[in-house]
Amino acid sequence: MKHPQQHPDLDQMKLTEVMAALSDPIRVGLVRLLSDGVERGWGELRAPVAKSTLSHHLRVLRNAGITRTREEGTRCFVTLRRTDFDTRFPHLMDAVLDAAGSEDVGHHVGLASTEKLSGVRAGEEVNA
Repeated sequence: MKHPQQHPDLDQMKLTEVMAALSDPIRVGLVRLLSDGVERGWGELRAPVAKSTLSHHLRVLRNAGITRTREEGTRCFVTLRRTDFDTRFPHLMDAVLDAAGSEDVGHHVGLASTEKLSGVRAGEEVNA
């Protein structure tokens, strides 16, 4: 089922919404994970929260303009909007990632093991 995607344009990205989105350790962990520039399927992402809560965190990041979600059939993929973010807020992402790394914020967010993903295409739901 398709859900309306809300990706704010550059001039619609607001600092207060970005800072609010980055105020949660799970969301910071997701940003750290996505900072490698690789598009990830939602089924690849692991965090110590329920799937519905993870979906909420991904929606908050998307609505703030930090990530972009792409749907392909029944699968969803997410990427960090790094270039857009750096254009709108120069050096902010670097500062967030540096601080998060030195304080180990979001360390509990990661990727599903390869055993769980074998036989499942990236982006599809994987039972935890």
